[in-house]
Amino acid sequence: MIQDNLTNTLYLADCLPSKYPEFYGRLETILKNCQVDFHLLPHSKDIWAVDYMPIQINDNQFIQFTYNPDYLKPAQWHNTITNTDAVCKAIKINTIKSHIVIDGGNICKSAHKVIMCDKVFKENPTYKSLQLIGELENLLQIDQLIIVPQDVHDFTGHADGMVRFLNETTVLINDYSKESLKFQSEFLKAIRRAGLQYIEVPYCPDWSTKDSAKGLYINYLEMSNLLLLPVFGIQEDEVAVRLFESIFPHHTIITIESNAIASQGGVLNCISWNIKT
Repeated sequence: MIQDNLTNTLYLADCLPSKYPEFYGRLETILKNCQVDFHLLPHSKDIWAVDYMPIQINDNQFIQFTYNPDYLKPAQWHNTITNTDAVCKAIKINTIKSHIVIDGGNICKSAHKVIMCDKVFKENPTYKSLQLIGELENLLQIDQLIIVPQDVHDFTGHADGMVRFLNETTVLINDYSKESLKFQSEFLKAIRRAGLQYIEVPYCPDWSTKDSAKGLYINYLEMSNLLLLPVFGIQEDEVAVRLFESIFPHHTIITIESNAIASQGGVLNCISWNIKT
């Protein structure tokens, strides 16, 4: 699969500038200063581009999973569902379609492995677990699909708010030391059982606001030699920056205050569709 650190082109939803103009202004300035090749996705209905856009397997192959998350099934949210076919046609991306229901935010990838939350089983009830895993490994052309338990605080069931690959053998994970012992045990057991080592990063969610992603540093944007790290104006920001500088010594690391989008439940990886062109 195409890893984030190999991507060189970034797409953002075309509704992002109008919905969050101050945040987008800061982001646009950073991207231009870093000479990032970035574009706006036409016809978007919400800002969470990673969820509805296809998954890039290699230079010319994209898998389009079915974007039909349970949290958008109430009628009040139907007008936020982007027609991905229209978007891909407009930007001239051909896709291989799958009827399997998955949000892109629930696919954390390395070259040969993918991590997903177990919500994928709930959203595809007609499959037996091993059958679904096998089909996904074939579609994604990977050696190993690793399933972790869903974060009980995240109704979306997205793995990109929990874990990210550093390389084939090591992942970054949230410091869940303040979560329930049961969840900690199940999550770490899944990581270790997969043969992965891990590095914990600060995790300090703001539970005073429902569905807030404030304090979620692991939802960064990584591209070739560049890492954009969300910060939130809290004391943990400095700790997170120093840690990421040590973990990614060959990347340019730039912070961006992200409270506006974090208040809606996502941060930088959530709004990004970055590919290799």
